[in-house]
Amino acid sequence: LLAQDGATLYAAAQQHGQDLYYEAAVAGAIPLIRPLRESLAGDKINRVMGIVNGTTNFILDKMDTSGAGYSEALDEATALGYAEADPTADVEGFDAAAKAAILAGIAFHTRVRLDDVYREGMTEVTAADFASAKQMGCTIKLLAICERAADGGSVTARVHPAMIPLSHPLASVREAYNAVFVEAEAAGRLMFYGPGAGGSPTASAVLGDLVAVCRNKRGGANGPGESAYTQLPVSPMGDVVTRYHISLDVADKPGVLAQVATVFAEHGVSIDTVRQQGKDGEASLVVVTHRAPDAALSGTVEALRKLDTVRGVASIMRVEGE
Repeated sequence: LLAQDGATLYAAAQQHGQDLYYEAAVAGAIPLIRPLRESLAGDKINRVMGIVNGTTNFILDKMDTSGAGYSEALDEATALGYAEADPTADVEGFDAAAKAAILAGIAFHTRVRLDDVYREGMTEVTAADFASAKQMGCTIKLLAICERAADGGSVTARVHPAMIPLSHPLASVREAYNAVFVEAEAAGRLMFYGPGAGGSPTASAVLGDLVAVCRNKRGGANGPGESAYTQLPVSPMGDVVTRYHISLDVADKPGVLAQVATVFAEHGVSIDTVRQQGKDGEASLVVVTHRAPDAALSGTVEALRKLDTVRGVASIMRVEGE
């Protein structure tokens, strides 16, 4: 409700002289909404990137540390009560996307709705993806990423699985914990970490809001309302610039690598590294790119699928946090 129609709620609160607090809506007990709305009100936030869904982080962590497959890790999460009977909202990224919309709206002082957030789930992540990530010194997380454009004229909000270096603070977030990494001009890099769900943690956040409302009423004042003065447009996913990890199943014969490299070059996507492993007439080709627009990468993958020597695109994953 906050992600899709928060502006209406803010307007109703203002009309009736009431407060609108929702600390527990994102990252459970972690003090995050209030620091973004109040503590950093005098700063310029450029990026918010985080793990905001404990269920998906638990599943991916188990796949990483134990080598379990997706289904096996999901069954364990369900048995422990981390996953709902129908886990779609979590594993397909809907929950994280709603939280990304809320975070982007607060961080960039603009209205970002759930429909503005690009979303990919993590059900297609495989053990092979984790093996490839480890070769790169990375792990895989389902990330909510909200960014201000380099020229400051627009913002983007997205949720998808991504490889992040093991050296990044988010890489060490285990099990069902949440963590959000904030980059601001004056404050620098800030990390908010803790339990993102559960009865007691959620109750702590709700009671904190109630205490704030009571203090405001005793003082005859109201807390902060909606801050959307920038009115920045939300750019499409095609404008996002990042790195990519692409795994291809190809024919194991001379000239294949040259054909693939030509397709990348024709679409303006620069290759950083290539790994190839062949056996019995088939080969696996792993390409890691330099930074490129998402639209250019999509065009590249579409062209690769048309090559006779490419038998399939096994996986596509973005590389973040570098």
